[in-house]
Amino acid sequence: MPVLLRLQSALFGRKVGTDRFGNVYFESKSKQPIYNRTRRWAIFAKGGDPTVVPPEWHAWLHHITEAPLPEVKRYPWQKEHLPNLTGTAHSYRPAGHDYVGGARPATTGDYEAWTPGS
Repeated sequence: MPVLLRLQSALFGRKVGTDRFGNVYFESKSKQPIYNRTRRWAIFAKGGDPTVVPPEWHAWLHHITEAPLPEVKRYPWQKEHLPNLTGTAHSYRPAGHDYVGGARPATTGDYEAWTPGS
């Protein structure tokens, strides 16, 4: 599929730019007749993870802005993007999860289970 996407991008699109992650962004050369606007898409540098699109390019991809926003200075407190870790060994697991050890804190004793007819 990436080969066909690159061929389509070369034939029917024009390159708009590249972000700091290496993703390349394209816009169609002609407008779509239904929406009267161009189609926009990205070719991702590392696999097909669309969560690596920075906010500046996300706004452009979704037709919120006409041109990509300039990349602003990153502050030390801003974290760099992490890929979606769901289903991996690094995913979030709350306390008490079986993979974390399965031990939950004991209840306080003020809880009484409900039983029918009581």
